[in-house]
Amino acid sequence: MRIVTTLPSATEMVAALGCEPVGVSHECDYPPDAAAAPAVTRSRIDTAGSSGEIDQQVLETADTEGGVYDVEVETLDDLEPDVIVTQGMCDVCAVDAAVVEDAVDRIDADPEIVPTDPHSVGDVLDDLERIGRAVDREERARDVRRDLESRIETVRNRTAGIAAEDRPRVAIFDWTDPAMIAGHWTAELVEWAGGEYGLADVGERSSPREWTDIRAYDPEVVIVAPCGFDLEQIARNRTDLTEREGWGELTAVREGRVWAMDGDHYLNRPGPRLVDTLEALAPIVQPELFDGPTADIAVPFAELEGLETGTGTTDSESRAEIDSSP
Repeated sequence: MRIVTTLPSATEMVAALGCEPVGVSHECDYPPDAAAAPAVTRSRIDTAGSSGEIDQQVLETADTEGGVYDVEVETLDDLEPDVIVTQGMCDVCAVDAAVVEDAVDRIDADPEIVPTDPHSVGDVLDDLERIGRAVDREERARDVRRDLESRIETVRNRTAGIAAEDRPRVAIFDWTDPAMIAGHWTAELVEWAGGEYGLADVGERSSPREWTDIRAYDPEVVIVAPCGFDLEQIARNRTDLTEREGWGELTAVREGRVWAMDGDHYLNRPGPRLVDTLEALAPIVQPELFDGPTADIAVPFAELEGLETGTGTTDSESRAEIDSSP
């Protein structure tokens, strides 16, 4: 079966089902072999800029015909897909299903379009099974789901007895300029990890928050995980937060509980690695109960400086270098 995916999380789900897409999005990079497939999408904005510059580009481009992304129709036509897995959740994060449908109208093939629109972990697991049915991997999808649910339960069982007063107030930033609080599945993950997430409800979209409201909430744990940013890009944009009025007065900052997380690969990809995200959140939120996280996923904010210019790396070897630096 010839499968095309138009966003990274879809590529990861298809791979988890034992399939290799014949075409992917320009952002697909996991599993590593996925990047070798032809890209059927492209972005109209420069994602290498600062968070404020990217936000401005998105606002300007979203008002133009076609929006933020284009589909490479000729490439899609050449691939002759049987199934296209796309999304309808966010037209800023990835090409929208409506854009894909328009492109399909212009090619010879007549593929089944499987849109995803997850706003909770349960939605992500349901999408996995829907994709499994579409690509003739139903049994494999059920097996993968059971394994993911088992890992989730392992974490939840260890945090289930934590009293409310021992659950720290957590804030996770989905963007830094403007300041946005992560939504969708984030509240669930934080609760399962043993924290309190008072700035967004389960299923609520990520959205800007007034800085005064964030200061009033006074998080005891802060995790900076902007959508599309790896640790190096977070490092380059960290002053979006550190230079804000009152940043140093937040309890999380005073107590040294501010972390950077690779938002590109983990928190913001609604695929199988959301469970990796949960397993990384748990030791940040409840360090006395869990070991980790690994440095390729998250590092303390104070350790970002070595990554700012790209001189650092994010593997386990670099963590030892960071830890031993003065």
